Amino acid sequence: MSTQELYEKEHLYPPEEYVRVDHVSLKEFVSSVFQKLGLRKEYADKIADNLVAADLMGISSHGVQRIRRYIGGIKVGSVNINPNIRIVADAGAALLVDGDNGPGQVVGTYAMNLAIERAKKHGVGVVFVRRSHHYGIAGYYALMAVEHNMIGVSMTNARPLVSYINTLSKYLGTNPIAIAAPRRNPPPFLFDAATSTVPVGKIEIYAKTGKKVPHGWAVSLEDGRELTGDAAPILDAIKKGKAALLPLGGLTEETGGHKGTGFALIVELLSAIVSGAAWTVHVRNTTDPQPANVGHFFMAINIGALVPMEEYYDRLEKMIEEIKSLPKHPQADRIWIPGEKAWYTKLTREKKGVPLHRNVFNDLKKVAEEVGVPFTVKVLQEHA
Repeated sequence: MSTQELYEKEHLYPPEEYVRVDHVSLKEFVSSVFQKLGLRKEYADKIADNLVAADLMGISSHGVQRIRRYIGGIKVGSVNINPNIRIVADAGAALLVDGDNGPGQVVGTYAMNLAIERAKKHGVGVVFVRRSHHYGIAGYYALMAVEHNMIGVSMTNARPLVSYINTLSKYLGTNPIAIAAPRRNPPPFLFDAATSTVPVGKIEIYAKTGKKVPHGWAVSLEDGRELTGDAAPILDAIKKGKAALLPLGGLTEETGGHKGTGFALIVELLSAIVSGAAWTVHVRNTTDPQPANVGHFFMAINIGALVPMEEYYDRLEKMIEEIKSLPKHPQADRIWIPGEKAWYTKLTREKKGVPLHRNVFNDLKKVAEEVGVPFTVKVLQEHA
């Protein structure tokens, strides 16, 4: 696919319900909101960059539509706006970091930078994190390693929203796993996915845009029925503890639900059990009065310390070439490698603007008024 070709992974329908905005002014506005709430500019910029990166990459469930979640955590005092993030155990290539209840994006960036630093010295860097908060998209941190020609791994646990297979429960978090790797030429390889069928942010977006929830996303905790249809009441049921998201693979072992549950537990093991963070049902929401104590796991692998980079690139590109040469299914648009859709969406939106649903756009205006900052987001197109 040519870098000049416009592509977006999200289907924006109907287009008149969306407005396109300049990503630079959007980022500056989001940063101004958090600076007004008392965060130093460096921290506010990190949060803004993370949120807008999600929108640029076509992951609107984790983009600026979530700004109120972070504002709420700051206002109730669970998020520490001036944390003393520190190393509490140092084993050379492996570290344990205490985030002091700081913003997840700030803690996560600090920890991933440590992993990269140790990988330069030891060939690999592993960082376990406790006492953090929701850190946005997992792939953001994995891609930080790619900038240093390293493989990056990022995982986090989250508040319980997902049923454990064969139970009527809300026990697991959406617990994403992200792995990124450099290629000779962009786009980099990036796999970033929740261990639930979808993140709750997807249902939040569907509720705001009036879309229908399909089979395989949610289950009633009252009678075990799969929930489909209007997203708003399903989201309300999840919030009230009457419904849960389904693990990756769905409701039963026959459809592979045990795999999503197993992946989620791996994330808990690495993010929480080792680090001392809260696990599963003990993780709080960002907006609760008490800190969430979210746990993260980061790893950076220094490829060049193990094999020549050109050899690595040759082998990776050969595999990708083989995949691209496979017979394409007649209903498929093209054969994709993980990370390509997000990369081309990002290039497109940097040119055309970030599409925001009008409900999200109008809510940002309300946030500006409530917080007391100018609404400086520049509109590029009045429709998508």
